[in-house]
Amino acid sequence: MAVFFCVIAFFLFFFIVVMILDCNRFVVRNYRCRKEKLKKDVKVILLSDLHNKSFGKGNARLLKVIDQIAPDMILIAGDMYTSAAGGGTETAAELVCTLAKRYPVYYGNGNHEQKTRLFPREFSDMYRKFSEKIAEAGVVHLMNEKVSLPNLNMDIYGLEIDREYYQKFKEIKMEEAYLEKLLGKPDKDRVSLLIAHNPDYFKSYAAWGADLVVSGHVHGGLMRLPVLGGVISPAIRLFPKYDGGAFKERDAVMILGRGLGTHTLPVRIFNPGELVVIELTSK
Repeated sequence: MAVFFCVIAFFLFFFIVVMILDCNRFVVRNYRCRKEKLKKDVKVILLSDLHNKSFGKGNARLLKVIDQIAPDMILIAGDMYTSAAGGGTETAAELVCTLAKRYPVYYGNGNHEQKTRLFPREFSDMYRKFSEKIAEAGVVHLMNEKVSLPNLNMDIYGLEIDREYYQKFKEIKMEEAYLEKLLGKPDKDRVSLLIAHNPDYFKSYAAWGADLVVSGHVHGGLMRLPVLGGVISPAIRLFPKYDGGAFKERDAVMILGRGLGTHTLPVRIFNPGELVVIELTSK
């Protein structure tokens, strides 16, 4: 019996150590995506789900790696801060504004930004102050709108879906007409890059006409297991199909980042934070 408890204690200690390490480090994941409509190659960094996490003072460790990669642009797929009453956005705002001084930054909302925007009585002016601050820094903040980049032959869309699509335990069907209502129809002659925080609706994004989707939200499934992958999604579904990595549907590709921080449950096991680099090429 003593041996049994010693084994349990060892594994408990092991998992706690791994969790502490993985919650305080990040890795770089590289992807290559070919789109023939692209006019020239471009290097993109995808950030998501920071949740006010800081890797060193002022996120110095994160910024150092980003500068070493020297991207052509930064895409942010939401949840850079946490929607906590009385909480702050300073860490997220500082990072985003610093990046905007060095690179073009395109920002799409996650469910946490959306929640603070929709419920000012609960969260006061948290969203307004944050959005104004990053806008002043030059961030292109896209909420169901697009920006065109003629030099790349690319349109970047920022999608914010209704909160009903974030319900726990079940997935609501999303009609293609819903996305057309929010975003209009994409130009088939241009690369349509969609920043869509929730990856669960990738099939709908592909049917709408996205060429490349960048997402976050799932945090890699909190804990990752060999073969099985991420354990649980924010919608409380076990072993979600979309937990992190690259996925393909029709002619669309989705790059799903595993995020950088945590919220509510400060858990990351065999699942460090992730800085995503995407090499977009026409060749």
